[in-house]
Amino acid sequence: MLADVSAAVASLTLVNEAAIHSRLLPERLHLMKPLSTFLTCCLLTISIPCAAEVRLPHVFGSHMVLQRGQEVPVWGWADAGEGVTVTFREHSVETKAGADGKWMVKLPALAVGEPGTLTVKGGNEVKFDDVLVGEVWVCSGQSNMQWSVNSAIDPDLELAAAASNPQLRLFRVPLVSSADPQEDVNAEWTLSTPETVPGFSAVGYFYGRQLQETLGIPVGMIQTSWGGTRAEAWTTAEGMKSHADLEPILTSWDERVAKFDPAAEEAKHKEALAKWEAQAAAAKEKGQRAPNKPAAPENPRNDRHRPTNLYNAMVAPLVPYAIRGAIWYQGESNAGRAYQYRTLMPAMITSWRKVWGQGDFPFYIVQLANFKAIADQPGESDWAELREAQSMTVDAIPNVGVACITDIGAAKDIHPKNKEDVAKRLARLALVDNYGYSGKVIKQGPTYKSLDIQGANASFTSRTAGRR
Repeated sequence: MLADVSAAVASLTLVNEAAIHSRLLPERLHLMKPLSTFLTCCLLTISIPCAAEVRLPHVFGSHMVLQRGQEVPVWGWADAGEGVTVTFREHSVETKAGADGKWMVKLPALAVGEPGTLTVKGGNEVKFDDVLVGEVWVCSGQSNMQWSVNSAIDPDLELAAAASNPQLRLFRVPLVSSADPQEDVNAEWTLSTPETVPGFSAVGYFYGRQLQETLGIPVGMIQTSWGGTRAEAWTTAEGMKSHADLEPILTSWDERVAKFDPAAEEAKHKEALAKWEAQAAAAKEKGQRAPNKPAAPENPRNDRHRPTNLYNAMVAPLVPYAIRGAIWYQGESNAGRAYQYRTLMPAMITSWRKVWGQGDFPFYIVQLANFKAIADQPGESDWAELREAQSMTVDAIPNVGVACITDIGAAKDIHPKNKEDVAKRLARLALVDNYGYSGKVIKQGPTYKSLDIQGANASFTSRTAGRR
């Protein structure tokens, strides 16, 4: 009897630790019985096995959009060996959890239709309601992708006129950095409403809305973006190690992590804090403003700029959710190493495609806007060089497009508010390349190919003139 009770207590402890490690929501944690109650039951009825509930990552939820026209992976966790059945519409797929408790099935290609319920059944049953089938896109990058609808042009008119759209669904990943790959994020799918749209990516929202209105089918937008971040932070570890040109980035960060001494840094911080407290008290007595409080030391291992850290925390938990493609607005933070971006951008895109396992899905890039002052004489420009690197990515790897926005930015404003036109230019690429609108929609403007000078006359040749 005592041996059984001890085993049961150990089992409960492991389950609780697994729940905490997996970052279950509080409402799920409350289902665990208090230890005292559990022990009482064990004493009266010998031991009762503690079964882990079947659960899924938060990228699955009510109001989500599933990608049409291709296999749809559905995955999660359960007890080792536990049978799991996933049902949606007329499709039902069975599997068993592996020794590590992980399971995955793939629903066959789905068609657009009425909202349905996705049911996952094991020892317990999980249901997600109001699930649509349509087009799913990831929108990622730094601040200009994170820039919200509420901060774009005329947000009041936008929210009053067009925000309520039950065919457009939104999923926003929180800002998290991790040195280790994560399996889940604390987010949820929502409908597009005046309450949910203001904080969502303006480029992502306008892009999704354009596709939804043009195609007349549901669209789901997954936002995973963070201002001021660098492309290497969004790249997988394997992707960063696959190019010798990127090795200096890894070496630099490895050295920073190795030199960081948590205990020593904490001691310095305490000393600085004590000094600040004395200065703040003295300033208060004199009626003066207190100096800035010293910031706590940050371990470079977890820094959001460290290679792969944002992929680990903000992309890995989404993989391999079925998507059509991705849009990307980033580069400002890499402009100081613009030439290196020629290697880095293709490496990042390729690394995403490899882990997603959905082939060379479409990837559309926004070129940097016209932020810096116009020069009347030729000269070096890191932003121009980075734009060139972005353009070169189109030729370096397949299914990549670039939207030029140097005519719709705002001089001396690194965050131009006109995000709707940016989104429309991205949407043009997608509509022509992926949705059969060639000949109906102009894909993009002319793109320089060559220059011919004959005396006082100069003629340009375009590589995209007349392309539809």
